[in-house]
Amino acid sequence: MLTRKQHQLLTYIDNHMKSNGIPPSYDEMKDALSLKSKSGIHRLITGLEERGFLRRLPHKARALEILKEPQNFNSNPARGRSFKPRIVDSSFNGVGKSTDKPLSENMVELPFYGKIAAGTPIEALRDRSRYFEVPPAMLGRDGDHYALEIEGDSMIDAGILDGDVVVIKRTDSAENGEIVVALVEGNEATLKRLRRRGASIALEPANPAHETRIFGPDQVRVQGRLVGLVRNY
Repeated sequence: MLTRKQHQLLTYIDNHMKSNGIPPSYDEMKDALSLKSKSGIHRLITGLEERGFLRRLPHKARALEILKEPQNFNSNPARGRSFKPRIVDSSFNGVGKSTDKPLSENMVELPFYGKIAAGTPIEALRDRSRYFEVPPAMLGRDGDHYALEIEGDSMIDAGILDGDVVVIKRTDSAENGEIVVALVEGNEATLKRLRRRGASIALEPANPAHETRIFGPDQVRVQGRLVGLVRNY
């Protein structure tokens, strides 16, 4: 199971080798993926090695060997509907401390609910003295939205990392395979992929180190759907 960036890098390396006969340089890979430093490429390559898609050959320049070719990113049924995060880069700092602070030009103010944490209902997280500013294009045309900070690594293979701020569209329903904020048994808020399995509901992490949890339909209440993501690098 690859993250979107891992799949993009593997596809780029594969195409470059077929066209040029040699792997791309780290600078070429960095530019192709619009990353700011080569350290991000090193992390992606390490992840591809660990998953058996790529191998680094010692003592050779541009020493990369593809072990498994990239497949269609959306073809893996375990992923369901893929999330394409609208990421705002590190120059953006949208968290404010007071609602008296004027909005930045062309930005929208969202209620900021702090860190999403197991064992805490979503409404209990809200800090009414804080807000989060995002570009209007991130929100679409309508709907009520709020922001949450991610804590932990349970969704890393969906491109959602510890410390990211996610933008959530408030809703009480979701399509199968969407990433949602779910309230479990009335007291635990969590961000997971929702999957319906007959009369049951599965909340799936995007990290093989975490287990999928299965609940009855009356044990899970959808509180929002993931529509955007803000990351500091």
